[in-house]
Amino acid sequence: MGNKAVLEELLLSWPGVTTGPHRFGGIEFAVNGKEIGHLHGERLVDLLLPKAKRDEAVTTGKARPHHILPESGWVSVYLNTEDDLAHAIELLRFNYERFAQEGNVP
Repeated sequence: MGNKAVLEELLLSWPGVTTGPHRFGGIEFAVNGKEIGHLHGERLVDLLLPKAKRDEAVTTGKARPHHILPESGWVSVYLNTEDDLAHAIELLRFNYERFAQEGNVP
């Protein structure tokens, strides 16, 4: 099973996560109507983080500045290795926990 399939299966196992097409292409994952991140193709995950978390993710090498909007709060994670997959999951889980709490998803 490739990283994309592993990621999709995991995200959809989290309570309340839904999926659908993303407005700029790819697959969007959301909870309580808020996007936790989206996947372009087989290897590119984009997600919006609060500035401090975004800066931490980039500084520690868990993500790169967004491939199109590098000065924004968006980051990109390229799923090239198992470590990349683990980093994407960690950051997506961060967003999931923020947004799931807002709607009392268990």
